[in-house]
Amino acid sequence: KFLTSQTVSPTALTAVIQTQQTVLAAVGEDAEFSCQLLETKDVLQVTWQKISPEVETNVATYSKQFGQRVNDGFTDKVEFKHTGLQNCSIVIRNVTEQDEGCYPCLFNTYPEGSFTGQTCLKVYELHEPVVDVRESNTTEEWVVSCSATGRPAPTVTLSVSQQDLNFSQYNTVSVSNTNTTFTVTTTAVLSGSCKHSTQVGCAARVLSAPHREVMVMIPDDDDDGLNEKSGSNQRNLGMKHLQSTKVKISLKSGDLLKPTKPRSKPFTFTSTKTYFLTALTCFLEQGLQLDVWLFWTTHMLKWTASMF
Repeated sequence: KFLTSQTVSPTALTAVIQTQQTVLAAVGEDAEFSCQLLETKDVLQVTWQKISPEVETNVATYSKQFGQRVNDGFTDKVEFKHTGLQNCSIVIRNVTEQDEGCYPCLFNTYPEGSFTGQTCLKVYELHEPVVDVRESNTTEEWVVSCSATGRPAPTVTLSVSQQDLNFSQYNTVSVSNTNTTFTVTTTAVLSGSCKHSTQVGCAARVLSAPHREVMVMIPDDDDDGLNEKSGSNQRNLGMKHLQSTKVKISLKSGDLLKPTKPRSKPFTFTSTKTYFLTALTCFLEQGLQLDVWLFWTTHMLKWTASMF
């Protein structure tokens, strides 16, 4: 937002300057500041400064005589976007926490003196939330947990798309990290009957900056596992689907690999290879993971050895 204010010069004359009061920028983004002198004055030079708790420093200047000048220490950080003696703007590239502070713009006039506006830069950091959904021991309940890291400490909010589902037993924990960021984790119990697949959302927000949100799909009561496309963690609900599938394949592969008369004809290498390749195809069609295949293969090798 722009702020229009009056500044008083040493001679007690006033002028109106339009500028932003606060600029929010995420770490790594660019931040732009602009100042406009709304009254016509004889401006000789526009000066940009930085005020931090430790020191006040000249950043850059513009004048008709000398043009654009960025002072030492800011040449790789600050650029002019628009130059003019009545309207001037600069850009801070790739902002970091060290760039925070207030940046006055001074319109140096003759003979009145300097008229000043000021913009303060607030740098924030916000990473994408991480959502975890687990089935509770109680029927028709899920434990939903969401963590977000940022600076300052983010606000984490849970939501659900199905109206007859609701959250309860909220618990929020904030942890301070060594890099001055905070990790906030909100956990709640989601209760109700999942009549159809529904989405659980987690939104993280810092200050008034745009929020970041992640959605996770929870299947209905007749389905197992989480939707892989939702980007959700499948170590919990997904494991139930994996275990039930493994039982089905054990039955099928047992019928497939068990010879009718194992002692009636030689159990050759060629036949063993055929059994194993056929079983592997079965496993891959079912989408089972490699560790399950290796577990099954180990037991089958022991069984094969006993046949000789």
